[in-house]
Amino acid sequence: MLEQELNEYWKTVVDTIQEGVMIVAPGGIIVSANRAFLHLTGYALDELVGQPCSRLNCTACHLERNQELHHWCRLFREGSLKKQRCVLNRRDGTQLHILKNASVLRDREGKVIGAVETMTDISEILEQETKIEAFKRELTGRDTFYGMVGNSAPMQRVYSLVNNAAHSDAPLIIFGESGTGKELVAQAVHEISSRRDQPYVKVNCAALNESLLESELFGHVKGAFTSAAQDRKGRFEAARGGSIFLDEIGDLPLSTQVKLLRVLEENIIERVGENQPVPINVRIISATNKNLMEMVREGTFREDFFYRINVIPINIPPVRDRGDDISLLAESFFSKIQLKMGKNINRISNEAMNLLMRYNWPGNVRELRSTFEYAFVTCQGSAITENDLPPVIQQYQPTPEVALHTPAPVDKQERQKQELIQALKTTGGNQSRAAEIIGVSRVTVWNRMKKYKITSAHAT
Repeated sequence: MLEQELNEYWKTVVDTIQEGVMIVAPGGIIVSANRAFLHLTGYALDELVGQPCSRLNCTACHLERNQELHHWCRLFREGSLKKQRCVLNRRDGTQLHILKNASVLRDREGKVIGAVETMTDISEILEQETKIEAFKRELTGRDTFYGMVGNSAPMQRVYSLVNNAAHSDAPLIIFGESGTGKELVAQAVHEISSRRDQPYVKVNCAALNESLLESELFGHVKGAFTSAAQDRKGRFEAARGGSIFLDEIGDLPLSTQVKLLRVLEENIIERVGENQPVPINVRIISATNKNLMEMVREGTFREDFFYRINVIPINIPPVRDRGDDISLLAESFFSKIQLKMGKNINRISNEAMNLLMRYNWPGNVRELRSTFEYAFVTCQGSAITENDLPPVIQQYQPTPEVALHTPAPVDKQERQKQELIQALKTTGGNQSRAAEIIGVSRVTVWNRMKKYKITSAHAT
C-alpha cells in the first residue's frame, strides 16, 4: 500500500481504535480526535477542534510557560507520558478516570509539530479495585474469625476450641444445626493447624450412595466392579498429609462405619477390590446436624465408631442463641451483597433490624444470608425496610419466652463505644492494655475515645 493510500485511510484506521485518540498542536490547541475520544468525553468534534486541550481539565496536564510566554504542557518538554492514571472532565460535567499515554510528534528535521494522546476508560477497573479493597476490609474485620462472624460469648468459646483443637491430630467432630457454619469451622481448624500447606479434602457423606461411597473414600483398583476401568485413588489418599472433612457423617451406612473405624485405629485404608493396606497420614474432621447418641441408642450408628470420632467435640450454637451477633451478621451480609449487586442501597432501617433481631432463625446463618439476597432483589429504595424482608420474617410472632430473651438491636457505633468504656474500666484507663483486650491498635483506641467523647472519667 502506497503512503498516499495510507494517508487516505488513516482516519478510518484511527476511528476503528477502541481507545480515544486526540492530536494537539504545540500550543495545546486540539487539531483532531477520533470517534472513541468523542464518545468518552461526550463532545462533538466541532466543539473541540480549535479549542485548548486544557478545556478537558485533565489532572495529568501540567502547564508551564516557555521563553515566549506561551502556555506549554510539560509533555512537550519531556517528550512522552506512559501509563498515567488521571481524571478529566466530560462535557456533562462528570469526571472520567482514564489511563493516558502521550508522545510529541516531530517532523523530519526533529522539530516538534504537535502531540498525540491515547486515553483508555478505566472506570470499571477502578470500581473492581474498590470492591476488592472493600472485600479485604470485610474479610479482615475484627468481628470475623476465619470467615465466621460474631463476638458473642458462645462464639468466643467456639473460636477458643478451634484454636486449641487445631494443634492436635486427634479426630474432631463438629455438631450443629443446619446452616450454622460447620464447614467454616472445619476449614478454620485446617488453616490454623500445621497441616495448612497440605491438601484439604471435603466429602459430603449424604450425597453419595452406599455403592459409590467406599470407592470415593478409599479408591478402587481396575476391575473391582463393572465400571472400574482403571485404578483410582480415593479421597483419603488425596488428603494424605492434610485433613479430610467428612460432612453429614450421621448418614454413613453401618458397613462404611466399620471400615472407617479401622482407618481411625490403624491409619490404613484398603482400596475396593484389593487387600493390600495403604498407610495414610490424615487428620479426620467430621460434622453432623444429627443427634448421634440418639442414633446409637436406636442402633443406626455404631457406638464404638461414635466414641472414636468424638474425641474433640465442638458444638456450634444456633443463631437464636447468638442474639448479640445478629446485627453483626446482618451488617456483614448486607455489605457483601451490596458489593456484589452494586445497587444503590446504603443501609438497613431500624424497623427492619428490629424484625431481624426478634426472628428465631430456624435456618441459622444460611437463612440470614438468603434473607438479604431476597431483600436486595425486592428493595427499590436506598434502605432495606421491613417490607423488603421475606413474609415469614414480617409475620413472625415470637412467644413471650423468646421475646423476653431477645436482646434489643445495638447500633454498631454504640457497641464500639460501650466495648471501649468497659475495656478502659477493666484496665483502669490504660489505653494500651484496653487496645489489647478489644483487639485494635492504641491509635484506634485514641481515635475512638475522641470520636465518642470518652474521657478518663469513664474508666472509673
